[in-house]
Amino acid sequence: MGYARKDVEKTKKLAKKFVRYQEGAELYSIGLTKEAKAVYKIDKVALVNCEIFEKYLETFRIA
Repeated sequence: MGYARKDVEKTKKLAKKFVRYQEGAELYSIGLTKEAKAVYKIDKVALVNCEIFEKYLETFRIA
């Protein structure tokens, strides 16, 4: 069963832009988030910008 393009776009809109550092470590490698410069430190909270990291990750894609 495939997904319609509308379903993919709808899901993408619901995706989080920022996640806490711990959640980002579970989703992605910690070293890569720092290398992609996708980590923001606000007061005592570290956040990972998922959009920046995913763009960085796409640079490693083999066509």
